[in-house]
Amino acid sequence: MSGPSDTPSAPHTPVLLRPLLAAVAPVSGRWLDGTFGAGGYTRGLLDAGAAQVVAVDRDPLAFEMAQAWAGDYGDRIVMQRGVFSKMDDYAQDLDGIVLDLGVSSMQLDLAERGFSFMRDGPLDMRMSQDGPSAADIVNEAEEEVIANILFQYGEERASRRIAKAIVRAREEAPITTTLALAGLVESCLPRSKPGQSHPATRSFQALRIAVNNEYGELFNGLMAAERALKPGGQLAVVAFHSVEDRMVKRFLTARAGAGGNANRFAPEIEAPEPQFKILKRKAIGPDAQELEENPRSRSAKLRVAIRTDAPAGSIDAKALGMPMVRGLTV
Repeated sequence: MSGPSDTPSAPHTPVLLRPLLAAVAPVSGRWLDGTFGAGGYTRGLLDAGAAQVVAVDRDPLAFEMAQAWAGDYGDRIVMQRGVFSKMDDYAQDLDGIVLDLGVSSMQLDLAERGFSFMRDGPLDMRMSQDGPSAADIVNEAEEEVIANILFQYGEERASRRIAKAIVRAREEAPITTTLALAGLVESCLPRSKPGQSHPATRSFQALRIAVNNEYGELFNGLMAAERALKPGGQLAVVAFHSVEDRMVKRFLTARAGAGGNANRFAPEIEAPEPQFKILKRKAIGPDAQELEENPRSRSAKLRVAIRTDAPAGSIDAKALGMPMVRGLTV
């Protein structure tokens, strides 16, 4: 029995929910939502027929906000605070797993969480609300480490110029607020043209990824999903920028045994049995209706694969093109 869909407290509809549910239909059995957030995917899966969803999030605020509606689903929702990289510790023999790699709008909307360069608040960015913050990196890391974070994680071409400005500014006074950092980054870059993203977008993204170890979480989460899914179980991942989508694509390609042969003249080596079957080679993007309803979906890409009965294996993170920053201790 599904919960009500028209209550005022109902979570917003997440990006690519309609095509995701269509791609994994019919939905049944036990699922895990590794990025619970405002609960949109969990709610969608339960309404579509999932018997139960294990809802995982590192942010305690996600579960506080869900209290207004989660009770309507009773024990069909199991809330689990933690990181999705450890999902196989929380559940096994799953019929499906959903991961939404974008930052939650509820986190962006709260100035005190420090994710937004549009609202003034403490320079925090910690999804779990513990451990080192963005302010710790900005005020304590070496200039080269800051520059490498901005370049590797944010693909910011002016990374060295921004890092130098940060170090110069923190010598005068610590950088402790979001608008202070956003203004500093903005001063290092040309004025943005109409329609372009804010100049601080890439730098804030890079710091958020570093603070929350998002690429490491993604790599370990994909491996955990391989261990947690039952044969025939489905993995659906929504990514919002090119590095994450490339990691997901390379993981699924490698695990589906479609990595290719580097040397066609070399002796044939028997390939290991694939752990996944890819449903569609090309990622699924938003349709015209979703683009109109939610411009944030513009860069979203959905990839879906089915778990085979081959034993779970291992893979080198470098094979997925995961960026790494030396000297980063977060």
